[in-house]
Amino acid sequence: MRAAAFAELVGPDGVELIELDDPEPGPGEAVIDVRACSINRHDLWILQGHSAMIEGEELPFVSGLDPAGVVREAGEDAPVSPGDRVLLCPNQTCGTCDRCREGPENTCETFSLYHGGLAEQALVNADRLIQLPENLSFEAASALPTAYLTAWHMLGKANVTAGDRVFVPGATGGVGLAGVQLADVLGATAVGTTTSETKADRLREFTDEVVVGRDPEELVAGAGAGSADVALNHLSGEFTNVCGRVLRTAGTQVVCGRTAGESLDQHSAPFFLSHQRILGSTMGTQTELARLVELAAEERYEPIVDETYSLDATDRAFADMEDRDAFGKLVVTPEV
Repeated sequence: MRAAAFAELVGPDGVELIELDDPEPGPGEAVIDVRACSINRHDLWILQGHSAMIEGEELPFVSGLDPAGVVREAGEDAPVSPGDRVLLCPNQTCGTCDRCREGPENTCETFSLYHGGLAEQALVNADRLIQLPENLSFEAASALPTAYLTAWHMLGKANVTAGDRVFVPGATGGVGLAGVQLADVLGATAVGTTTSETKADRLREFTDEVVVGRDPEELVAGAGAGSADVALNHLSGEFTNVCGRVLRTAGTQVVCGRTAGESLDQHSAPFFLSHQRILGSTMGTQTELARLVELAAEERYEPIVDETYSLDATDRAFADMEDRDAFGKLVVTPEV
């Protein structure tokens, strides 16, 4: 089989198409023919050499957390059958620690993520596969496991309900756009920001409240200081303080990423004087992902795919992600 591997950790130029042996499933495993796999900042950070999880001696490395496809072969005791349309939940957990037993599973002491979806075939734990309804495309499904699941879990962690006001800086990327859409599913009002007038026009298809700008003062003024119940912060850096200023007294900020900085730049006095909360969040649970599949199949929201790429154009997909021109998810579609 072919795979788009990271041969060097130097950015998009490090992606190389390689040949690998076809995988064979063991007990409880399955091989899927990958029809679509979205890419994420997590993959790009590895490719850029900004992730401690991959060292040079592990190259070439096949990333890809979010494969969707058709079961090619199922091992003994696997709860799926050849021909099943499936989506992988990329969570990898021990299943035995206190956190796994008490839940949620994404707090597992050894929590990690699957890699290997940027290939024509993927060997996976079969109990991590979710059945896909016929009316949900592989491309749309592959957008869900990282971006939409992360946003859904963040909204749940902040106890967002109908009538709440949710501030989402950087609302045109994967997690940001998902946050805006899923807030609407819950009956909340989302306020999204973008630096692009062109993207703002598209964002208004999902929320009436859009702030265009880059300067923190512009964002706070546009969104309204003290106006939001919850902020979804996938950027970190200076946007942490922006979120804090937009939040009301006793508001909650949930942080899941570091695209804009390695630290949370928050002024302390306004934070504690306003009784605000900052919560960390990573991914979500398989049960939540299954619910997102159901909601998408019910057309409660539409996973947004900006562009698809053939497997041999995976380097271009990462270059486009690096340029930050996308609106929604970028998806690789291997030819089987």
